[in-house]
Amino acid sequence: MDKKNENAEESVNKDGSIRGYDSLHTLLSANLKPHIYQEVSRLLHGLNCGKPLELVALSANGKALSSEHDFDLQGFCFRADKEFLREPRVVRVGLIQNSIVLPTTLHFLDQKKAIFQKLKLLIDAAGVSGVNILCLQEAWTMPFAFCTREKRWCEFAEPVDGESTQFLQELAQKYNMVIISPILERDVNHGDTIWNTAIIIGNHGNIIGKHRKNHIPRVGDFNESTYYMEGNTGHPVFETAFGKIAVNICYGRHHPLNWLAFGLNGAEIVFNPSATVGELSEPMWPIEARNAAIANSYFVGSINRVGTEVFPNPFTSGDGKPQHKDFGHFYGSSHFSAPDGSCTPSLSRFRDGLLISDMDLNLCRQLKDKWGFRMTARYELYAEMLANYSKTDYEPQVISDPLLHKKSP
Repeated sequence: MDKKNENAEESVNKDGSIRGYDSLHTLLSANLKPHIYQEVSRLLHGLNCGKPLELVALSANGKALSSEHDFDLQGFCFRADKEFLREPRVVRVGLIQNSIVLPTTLHFLDQKKAIFQKLKLLIDAAGVSGVNILCLQEAWTMPFAFCTREKRWCEFAEPVDGESTQFLQELAQKYNMVIISPILERDVNHGDTIWNTAIIIGNHGNIIGKHRKNHIPRVGDFNESTYYMEGNTGHPVFETAFGKIAVNICYGRHHPLNWLAFGLNGAEIVFNPSATVGELSEPMWPIEARNAAIANSYFVGSINRVGTEVFPNPFTSGDGKPQHKDFGHFYGSSHFSAPDGSCTPSLSRFRDGLLISDMDLNLCRQLKDKWGFRMTARYELYAEMLANYSKTDYEPQVISDPLLHKKSP
């Protein structure tokens, strides 16, 4: 390969694409023969009720917005088996991933306004597409600046009923849509404490409730406890006009018991709004949510922001590497997973996007009946073990081979 072509390939990859393709799905579909791709897709995405996922017929207005503003728009359908005693419970769900708009060196107010303007277009696209429940990405109102450990970014924090909530309340009411809004919350009633919080806005524009992030990472640049600590809201499930939903914020996806708790409380759809970069987590990204959907018999919507965010001042990561002004590429790749093990292709690794899915919530109970995970679980054993583990005098249940440490004659 000559140097010119080599540089061209490098420049393509720097934008976050896979050799110029939006995602693994688009790369494979463009380069494999149709019958081979069909088989590969079956292995990668599974089958829903024994069939490949069907495409959703997207609205002309939504497609026009996607074309005009260059964001990825995809739609898929999860079906359930026909039942005699229950009608289908089909809900249309949407996920939005996006990059920030302005450089992080500009005035905070300008940055925030620009993000609001971008999100308005994406939410409009969801609204005209008939989305019933929409989830935005983690800390959507701001750059994901927690890597810097600079406290000035706390200015983006706002009360539950603050500016971003009021902005979304109007859109929720306009489109008869439930919106999950993950923000940096400032708790003005408790000493201006800051939390990483998801606010659930009802389809009438009302605030249904909130959930605060349960697990806070302390991994490299993700040392977020500089800003906020573990949440205190438990594992709430919110009963909305369109189904029972929960929010497992970002790092909580690495904790299986976190997923379990939302399922035990009756969630039918669990959203995982995130901000994560390729070098750290991409191998786990397509696996964890899908496992959670299978193990807990609910749908999962996984959202990740896109782009590389560069900050004014360099920072280090505690890994011996030189200081830097960004901490990697947010690789998008938002997707849905279903309780039967099927999943959608992902959105782009580098472009803004709206992913839409029709899902029949009857599938949740059908899979509970099929696999019997709830029935065969031994919660009393787990409860006893965890109760013992939490004690200071806990000793692991290890049975050693009596000959293991015996000296040979």
